[in-house]
Amino acid sequence: MTITPVYSAHLSGTPLGGLRLWATDQGLRRLDLHSGSDLAHTGETLSEGSRPAHLTDTLTALTEYFAGNRTSFETPLDLHGVTDFQRRVYEKLLEIPYGKVVTYADVAEDIGEGRGAARAVGQAVGANPVAIVIPCHRVVASDATLHGYSGGLGRKATLLSLEGIQVDGVKASSKVHPEVLQLPL
Repeated sequence: MTITPVYSAHLSGTPLGGLRLWATDQGLRRLDLHSGSDLAHTGETLSEGSRPAHLTDTLTALTEYFAGNRTSFETPLDLHGVTDFQRRVYEKLLEIPYGKVVTYADVAEDIGEGRGAARAVGQAVGANPVAIVIPCHRVVASDATLHGYSGGLGRKATLLSLEGIQVDGVKASSKVHPEVLQLPL
């Protein structure tokens, strides 16, 4: 088995709490929303070398995003281990504009699988290894409710609110209202 060197960085003080980022020389591999082990995964070893510039750039970009000064990421990704289907879903998610939402069924249709593949899209979205950068929080149910989010519905609601989308609460039944314009006063 090949062992991949990974680099780790922590971003604290975000509206979501602390974030742990994992990267290889090729790109961002994981963004962990939950606190917990800061150990490398199986098949990885924590590198003691200088972290790649793209990891530092990603930390800066996330800080800017949380401050409301960034709407997209140019972060290189290392999506090692994802399936072809997941990759197609993630590529579609990257096309969702800041401050907009789509449904799981929309994504399924857009990648050529038909609306009936919405559940499979939901599973792929739930397995997204680089949340926020690949904006899985912008995907909602067909009835405009939040439904699942691997980081917790409170975090999903927070991210949508940061992007100007009104959210009724933090339950699976909470509606999102992208049609309501939030104007600065």
